[in-house]
Amino acid sequence: MPGRHRSSRQGAERWIALGFVIAAHIGLGWWLLQLSVVRQALVEALPTMVNLLPPEVAPPPPPPPKVEPPRPPPKAPQAPIPAAPPPLADPPVVAAPSDARSAASAPLAPVMSQPLPPIGPAKLAAPPPAPPLPAPITPPGFKAAYLDNPQPRYPQASMRRGEQGRVLLRVFVTAEGTVERVEIAASSGYQRLDHAAEEAVHDWKFTPARQGDKPVAAPVTVPIDFRIE
Repeated sequence: MPGRHRSSRQGAERWIALGFVIAAHIGLGWWLLQLSVVRQALVEALPTMVNLLPPEVAPPPPPPPKVEPPRPPPKAPQAPIPAAPPPLADPPVVAAPSDARSAASAPLAPVMSQPLPPIGPAKLAAPPPAPPLPAPITPPGFKAAYLDNPQPRYPQASMRRGEQGRVLLRVFVTAEGTVERVEIAASSGYQRLDHAAEEAVHDWKFTPARQGDKPVAAPVTVPIDFRIE
């Protein structure tokens, strides 16, 4: 029995030694692969694959189509040249009588030609008369004494404050001489004075504007002065 145990123990030790040797070889090979020199030598030792197949050659392009040159158009047939007419025969000479011969030899009397009338420029049609211009408009009047237009009332507040100035009013007068509307063309600088002038002129009477003998509606500028004397 002791001999049997000794042989099994020796076998196990051999297997362990063998495994240790294999592991040492694997580790040595792995360490050698980490070296760049060894790795490059292995790459150079590998077989190189060479493609021995011939490259594909593209078929040649087809030849261009043959283009025939254009044919010249057919010539038109030429018309036949007409033959020249035969020369005319000279007319027979007839002897003139003596009277006709003497009349032909007599000098011709000068022919008096009447003078032609002078050629002048063609008469142009007269342009139509221009339409008459409208008569000027006489503006409306407001200074006639018979109109009896009252002067604007001077506001007491403006007098106390010393407000004075000129107001220009644009008054639109009808054909009957009444006021249609009043606009302030230029202010005096004080609203009270402007309002007083506008209220007074709104009730004035005017002589209407005239265009010829006809009364017409037209505007007129009326100045109103406010002065403290």
